[in-house]
Amino acid sequence: MTIPNVAITPELVAEHGLSDDEYAVLLTIMGREPTITELGIFSVMWSEHCSYKSSKRWLKTLPTEGPHVIQGPGENAGVIDIGDGLAAVFKIESHNHPSFIEPYQGAATGVGGILRDVFTMGARPIANLNALRFGSPDHPKTRHLIAGVVGGIGGYGNCVGVPTVAGEVNFHPAYNGNILVNAMTVGLARADRIFYSAAAGPGNSVVYVGAKTGRDGIHGATMASAEFSEDSEEKRPTVQVGDPFTEKLLIEACLELMQKDCIIAIQDMGAAGLTSSSVEMAGKGGLGIELDLDRVPVRETGMTAYEIMLSESQERMLMIIRPESEAEARAVFDKWDLDFAVIGKVTETGRIVLRKDGVGAGRDPGRTAGDRGAGVRPPARGGPEAAGDRRRRRAGAGQPLRRSRQPDGMPGHGQPALDLGAVRPPGHGRHHDPARSRFRGGAGPGHRPGPWP
Repeated sequence: MTIPNVAITPELVAEHGLSDDEYAVLLTIMGREPTITELGIFSVMWSEHCSYKSSKRWLKTLPTEGPHVIQGPGENAGVIDIGDGLAAVFKIESHNHPSFIEPYQGAATGVGGILRDVFTMGARPIANLNALRFGSPDHPKTRHLIAGVVGGIGGYGNCVGVPTVAGEVNFHPAYNGNILVNAMTVGLARADRIFYSAAAGPGNSVVYVGAKTGRDGIHGATMASAEFSEDSEEKRPTVQVGDPFTEKLLIEACLELMQKDCIIAIQDMGAAGLTSSSVEMAGKGGLGIELDLDRVPVRETGMTAYEIMLSESQERMLMIIRPESEAEARAVFDKWDLDFAVIGKVTETGRIVLRKDGVGAGRDPGRTAGDRGAGVRPPARGGPEAAGDRRRRRAGAGQPLRRSRQPDGMPGHGQPALDLGAVRPPGHGRHHDPARSRFRGGAGPGHRPGPWP
């Protein structure tokens, strides 16, 4: 079933977390009113959780360069050369809002997400850590929150087999209204076998692996970016539900496949799910991706394009694989009893094209989104840059995004085609330039570390 026509009202826009200024930018980019699926995609990609639109100015002040840095900001995890041909791969991530709403699952899926970020880079996770902040000990919610968060962190890590080796806890009344749950995972990898997420090779297959997609976690990224109020309990359905036993299978399957020369690029489906993974992979590679959403493994009937693209069901990955390697890769995931589905292909268009039920999953954009505002970003929050001043286009280091010149009536007409320069949040990686490579892994060229993009 395709999603029905939905009237895009100011109330609906507000429910998706977009300000009036941001929606005005969206209209400028598209040259028309978005479909509900397109509105959802912009909503999650422009959320604070995905775009860092208010925190990026502060993140840019942190040190990111050094003689031992293999990978700084812009990938799934950081990578440090520790000598003897080995690298430490690590990721720290907060899961504050989800853990306040649903302590056990919020904390557990925070751990699951950073485990995936680490083994996505080709590392075996070896240790978890955490830093927690709760409200006053005598606050009526504190005991409930502590029990759930500690249980979620320990439960997920123990089931996967990765120990929690260190942590810290502090209490202060300032956290009565929203706790902080910061989780960290460290992994070990070969320094010359680091895997990256930039799509490459037009015509290569886009492959979905792991667990099936359900309706859990829809708008999780938007929820995690919002301010809390008295109705925060109503946001419980936006919290993802984790399955650490499936995660363990996914770790082993991915690491086994990484021993072969099948994977060109790999990305965790974390916040914003299939939306962020496909947009990020295509954008980092300066390419496009076409997805057939009817091929996505689902566990619920009647899921719409909107639901499939925005679901944050856990334990899922997206890969770019050469068509001739599909059978070998499928055999590995069959062995571990995990879903493996070819759901699309890499293109040269610089656009995201979605199909559902054999047709475009939205209304005809009329003209390609790339014809307007290719470098426009969501209006900056907390920083001096305005959206119109963001001139760097993320298809490359200062290079303009490749635009599609496909006129109406050509193949693809009637399909929503989203310009990656508009949809992809600012500051998430850069084009991988082989000329800048320092280390090469099974997933393609790496690059020398640089400052926060």
